[in-house]
Amino acid sequence: MSKQQQEEGSERRVRTRDMIDKWLAERQEMLVLYCQLAGLEPYTPERSTRELLRNFCQVLVDYIAFGHFEIYNRISQGGERRQSVLRIAEEVYPKIAEVAEISVAFNDKYDATDNFPSMEQLDQDLSVLGAEIAQRIELEDRVVQALLR
Repeated sequence: MSKQQQEEGSERRVRTRDMIDKWLAERQEMLVLYCQLAGLEPYTPERSTRELLRNFCQVLVDYIAFGHFEIYNRISQGGERRQSVLRIAEEVYPKIAEVAEISVAFNDKYDATDNFPSMEQLDQDLSVLGAEIAQRIELEDRVVQALLR
């Protein structure tokens, strides 16, 4: 392997590590907000609840979008050559995409800018979302592990 190939490989590993670090930081921020929001029961439409819910929705969408556009698009568009990564990504992506749809639906329901949504189902919706996110995280961790090998 030439010195140039080694340098290119090293640069790719650094970019991959940076991308993963950003993704995991966004995931951590989303989880912290989720836990804060889940701890507010009973839910009321007061300003602090609305702001926390909006913040959570924004971070949730950013996290979901980063995973899709930065990680999975890179893999699916040929930015990843390692077969082990490609196999894992192909295996887990359908469920990850399903959780993305559930997350976007949650955002659409609760990130209202003018009319604050009814809080009656928030507890149930958060519970469903939390279970789905937990599954997604397990699958993402498999992708992260493969990318770091």
